[in-house]
Amino acid sequence: MSAASAADGRTRRRRWRRWAVALLVLGAYPAFVLAATYTQFFQADLPGGRNGPADAYRHSLASAIVAYTTSPRCVEWVTAVMERGGQGNSARAMDAHNNLLGARIGANAASWSDMQAAIRDAVRHGAVDATDPDRITWLPPSRWQNRLY
Repeated sequence: MSAASAADGRTRRRRWRRWAVALLVLGAYPAFVLAATYTQFFQADLPGGRNGPADAYRHSLASAIVAYTTSPRCVEWVTAVMERGGQGNSARAMDAHNNLLGARIGANAASWSDMQAAIRDAVRHGAVDATDPDRITWLPPSRWQNRLY
């Protein structure tokens, strides 16, 4: 093997290592958000895993975590893409509403525990089809599904 081809092989391995490290770092943050969210989600034991209070809690908490650890702007981007800005159906509108409320709570929280308490309190005071931007909302019980997402 020539010196040039050996150097070429080392360059390719370094490039692959860099990509692997970049992917690991990019995947670590979403894994952290999901783990932190679902740890609290399972402890909350709320009804309506999909479209109900549990779903509202999960969305608002995940958004609060992202806003607290990065920026509410990240929540806005994710909501625009994943929830289509709340357009299309009532479940998307509910999720977008709760994402933005969670982001505001997370951005204004003084500490991690204050953020979690504020989200729990917001869910306690939530309601079916709430339109107030400062109130958590969920769909009527007839629309709830027992799912984790």
